[in-house]
Amino acid sequence: MARPRRPGRRIDVEAEADYNIDVSKVDTGVLFRITEMAFRHRARMALAIAATLLAGGFQLFVPQYLGRAIDQAHGLVAGAAAGTAGRDAAEAGLLHTALLLLAVAVARGLCTMMQNYQGEAIGQLIGYQLRLNYYRKLQTLSLSWHDRVHSGDLMTRGILDIEGVRLWIDTGVLRMILLTVLIGGGAVILIGNDTVLGLVALSFVPVVGIRASIARLRLRDTWIALQDKMSLLTKVIEENLDGIRVVRAFAAQGYELTKFDRISNEALAIANRRVRLFVLSTTQMTFVYFLAMAATLWIGGQKTIEGEITLGQLGEALTFMLILQMPVRQIGWMVNSIARASTCGGRLFNVLDLEPSIADAPGAKPLQASESVVRFEGVDFRYPSWTKDDRTLSGIDLEARPGKMIGIVGPPGSGKTTIAHLLGRYYDVADGRITIDGQDIREVTLASLRQAVSIVQQEPYLFTASIDHNVAYGDPWAGRSSIERSAQTAQLHSHIRSLPNTYETLVGERGVSLSGGQRQRLSIARAILPDAKVLVFDDSTAAVDAATERRIREALREFVAKRAVIVIAHRLSSVMDAEEIVFLENGRIVERGSHDELMAAGGRYRQLCDLQARELSGSPEAGA
Repeated sequence: MARPRRPGRRIDVEAEADYNIDVSKVDTGVLFRITEMAFRHRARMALAIAATLLAGGFQLFVPQYLGRAIDQAHGLVAGAAAGTAGRDAAEAGLLHTALLLLAVAVARGLCTMMQNYQGEAIGQLIGYQLRLNYYRKLQTLSLSWHDRVHSGDLMTRGILDIEGVRLWIDTGVLRMILLTVLIGGGAVILIGNDTVLGLVALSFVPVVGIRASIARLRLRDTWIALQDKMSLLTKVIEENLDGIRVVRAFAAQGYELTKFDRISNEALAIANRRVRLFVLSTTQMTFVYFLAMAATLWIGGQKTIEGEITLGQLGEALTFMLILQMPVRQIGWMVNSIARASTCGGRLFNVLDLEPSIADAPGAKPLQASESVVRFEGVDFRYPSWTKDDRTLSGIDLEARPGKMIGIVGPPGSGKTTIAHLLGRYYDVADGRITIDGQDIREVTLASLRQAVSIVQQEPYLFTASIDHNVAYGDPWAGRSSIERSAQTAQLHSHIRSLPNTYETLVGERGVSLSGGQRQRLSIARAILPDAKVLVFDDSTAAVDAATERRIREALREFVAKRAVIVIAHRLSSVMDAEEIVFLENGRIVERGSHDELMAAGGRYRQLCDLQARELSGSPEAGA
C-alpha cells in the first residue's frame, strides 16, 4: 500500500534528484508538520497550551480590576463626604480589589513561567529529534546524491535550519494562542462595556494583521536568500580548511580572504535588508497602535464627560491597550518566526523527505556467503551525475573466488575504481548483474553485503581518534590481539610500537600526522580486520614502497586462500601475482590473462609494463 503524502512533503524517489524546491509553495504544510511534531509530546504541549490560556485569562482580569479600583477610589472620594461608614466600606472594597489584583498578577506570572519553560523544552526536543533524523538520513542517501551536494550546505541545514525550526513552538504557536486570547477576550469585555469605545480600541488589529501578512511574505524571501548565502559561506570555510596546505603552498591567503569577504558582505547586506524590513513593519504596527490609543482616550474622555461610561471603564480600556502594547510589538517577532520556520523547515524537510536510490529491495534477505564467488555478468554502468550518455563500464564479465586473485589495471579513467564502487553497491548497475554465490547483490540487504565486502579505498580516510580505534572501525568489538595482527599483516605494527603511546596514539585530522604510505597501510589493516568474505584493494599501495608492498602481498596470501580478492592497481607490480589480470580501457575489458600470458601477447598490458619499467630505470624515454 502506497504511503500517503503529507502536507509540505515532496518525495523524489528517483536518485534523490532535487532538494532545492520553491519553499514559498509549502509554507502552510511545513508549519503544520513542525506543529505536528510538537503535539507528539502531548503532556508537555497540553501544559504549555493550558498555561498560555490561563496566563492570557489572568491578564484580562488586570484591566477589569484596575477599572474597578478607579471607580472605587472615585467613590471613596465621593463617600468621604457621606461619613465614616461610607468611607470604611469604600476602603474595604478597594483593599479587596488590590488583593485580587495581586493574586491575579502572581497567578499570571506562574503560568507565564510554565508557558516559557514548556515551550522551550518542546523546542529543544524537536531540535534533538530533527538532528537525529537528519544525520540518519544523510547516512542512507546514496553516493550519487552526495556527489552533487556540497557538504557545507548540508552542515548549514543541519545547524542553522534546525535552530530556526525549533523556535517555532515558543515564538509562533504559543505566542499566537496568547495573542488570540488577549485580543478575543478583550474584545468581548470592551465591546460589552461600550460598543463604540471597544471598536475604537481594537481598530488597530486589522491594520496590524494586514501589515503583518505583507511583512511575512517579504521576510520569508529574505530568509531564503540569507540561508542560501550562509550555505555558500560555509562551503567557502570548509573548502579553505580542507585545502589549507594548498592555500599556504601557493600563498593564496589574500585571494581566499577576498573571496570570503565578498560573500560575507553579500550575506551582511541581506541580513541588513531583513532587519530593515522587520524594524519598519514593527514600527508601523506600533504607530498604528498608538493612534488607536489616542483615539480611545479622546472618544472615551468625551463619553466619560457625558456620563455614558464611568471613569473606571475608560481606565479599563486604556489599561487593556497598555497590556496589548507588548503583544503588538511581538507580532513582528511572530511574523519573523513564521518566515524563519517555514523557510528553514522547508529546506530541512526537503532533505528528510528524500528516498535513497540505493536501498534494500522489498523482501531483501541477508547475504549468505559460503563459497565467496563473485561474478560480474554483462555489467554496464554510467554515473547518474554525468550529462553525456557515455558509459563508464560496458559489458564487464569477471569472476573472483577464493584462491584466485583478480587484478584490474588500465589507464586513468578506464573504470577501475567504479568496479569497487559497484561491488559495494554504492551505485547500482545500469544493466547486467553482480552476484555473490549466485545472489544478486541488489536483492540482499545492504548491511549484510557491506559486512561481506571489505573495500580498501583509493584515498584512505582516517578519523581524529587513536590508531586502535581507526583500525577497529569496521569491527568495534575486536580485541587488541586482533588489531595488532591486522597491523602486522599491513606491515604497520613495528611503526606503531615505536610511537610514544603505541596504539593509543591520537591520529590528527584526516590522518595528517601519518605519511601517505602509513595511512594506506592503516586503511589496509582496517579492511582486513573484519571477517569479510570479499576483499577489494583499490590502488591501496600506491604510496607504499616496493619492498613493503611485497611484504604486504606475502602476508595477505592466507587471506587470498579463504576469500575472493580483487586488486585494482596502477602499478603493475601489485597485480603480477594475480591468477587473472584484466586490462580495462574506456570502460571495456580489452585484455585478460595471467602476467606471462599478457606479456607474451604483446598488447596494451605489455606496453604499459614496458613503460613503467623504463620509468623505474630513469631512461630518457621515460622523461620524455
